[in-house]
Amino acid sequence: MTTHDILGPHRRGNRAVMALGVVCVLLGLVLLAGGVWLIVLGGSWYYGIAGLGLVLVGILLFQHSLAAVWLYLAVWLGTVIWAFWEVGTDWWAQMPRLVGPTLILILVLLCIPALRRR
Repeated sequence: MTTHDILGPHRRGNRAVMALGVVCVLLGLVLLAGGVWLIVLGGSWYYGIAGLGLVLVGILLFQHSLAAVWLYLAVWLGTVIWAFWEVGTDWWAQMPRLVGPTLILILVLLCIPALRRR
């Protein structure tokens, strides 16, 4: 057994965490830019706050910090509250608001073992 065989799963886990960090930063920047524009127009502050949260989650993932999980849980919970405030219990209207953030939540939660190894 070589060192590469032993470290292989850890390296893949680290790469996955870094890849998710990139995705979070990029999505966060898009949401943040659009959110700032909405705020300037007098619209919802949700997108700006969620975008900033995603950028910070991405940075924390780059640092392999478990705080990324807690911060994303807060962003996700805020998203759920905002979605119910905006459209109530109309489940079809909830779908586009909650499916993407919930998929990201699942990916962030899957990073926990790799983050704990650090």
